[in-house]
Amino acid sequence: MSWTRSLITALAVCVALLAGSAGCGPSDVRGQDGKPSSPAGELLDERDEEGRPYREVAAEDAPAVGVEVTPDTDGGWDVRLTVRNFRFSPDGAGGRAVAGRGLAHLELNGRRVALLRTPEYHLPGDSVPRGTHHVTARLYADDGSVWAVDGEPVESTADITVSDREPSPAPSAAPSAAPMGSAPPKPARGTDGRGPGGGRGSPGGDERA
Repeated sequence: MSWTRSLITALAVCVALLAGSAGCGPSDVRGQDGKPSSPAGELLDERDEEGRPYREVAAEDAPAVGVEVTPDTDGGWDVRLTVRNFRFSPDGAGGRAVAGRGLAHLELNGRRVALLRTPEYHLPGDSVPRGTHHVTARLYADDGSVWAVDGEPVESTADITVSDREPSPAPSAAPSAAPMGSAPPKPARGTDGRGPGGGRGSPGGDERA
């Protein structure tokens, strides 16, 4: 009968802990540091063009993105993103913001053209007429909020120029390399008025984050 008394005692302890808000649930409700798990960052009043709120994170924990655009042999453009402190979420990953995870919105001249869950995309040649164009990648969390640092969205912009002869890319924006163990650099502002390439945010595509 001693095992029965032990069980009753254990249950009584659990009830007492619940009453004190300590809980007896599984350990995975807390993060690896022992703190209660919660969506990363803090939502701000600032919003993007579609009304999505910015999600502020500390610079040392912030994701970063660079965008490189190169002409292909068929007259189109190959877009490749370089990210740091960030993972692309698969489709159907859920709607909860998780630190360093989400998707990218790709813009052409301020108009969203794609939602990216991989670092590569192809722009058809007929979508980029003669002239200079701005290709912007902005990072979003899985709940649709915009990753931001110091109130600025995490984004990067590269310029491309199409001439009568052949297209030529302007210098692409990419995250700066950081020494091992150091905090990642704060993303710079974008070229669309929010700051220079390597900065932070802009949407596109028909799917919603």
